[in-house]
Amino acid sequence: MTEKFKILGKFIKDLSSETPDVETYLIVRDRIGKYQLSIDINSKPLKNKMIEVNTTFKFEDKEQSKKKSHFEIVYSTIIKVNEEVTDKKELEKIILCDVQVKIYPDLEKALLDLLNNSGYPGIKFEKKIEFEELYKQRFN
Repeated sequence: MTEKFKILGKFIKDLSSETPDVETYLIVRDRIGKYQLSIDINSKPLKNKMIEVNTTFKFEDKEQSKKKSHFEIVYSTIIKVNEEVTDKKELEKIILCDVQVKIYPDLEKALLDLLNNSGYPGIKFEKKIEFEELYKQRFN
């Protein structure tokens, strides 16, 4: 079986780290273990069976705290889908699952580098994101 898509390029489209002041930094440094990762994936068709897939990772404190930092990365991947891919469900799986599995190591490293360079060293994500599982759950 041939690949259903090919990655033509990938890049960091937007990168954001916001810690408003020293007091916030000190509070966040103690609370960063409570921060959670959220993911958003969207895509837009380009010409010639090409698609821009934008994956957004936000690492944030979900509690209503006044003093918190915000970390976000938008990672853009340009893919070319093979001609034989015509089914909408198949295309959806490529965008939401297959592309994500391929780019995840780069995206995770970029986010961890951002956190490290923002003054929060040693952060690791305990679990890898299982895009196959998330994709399956979406339809159950």
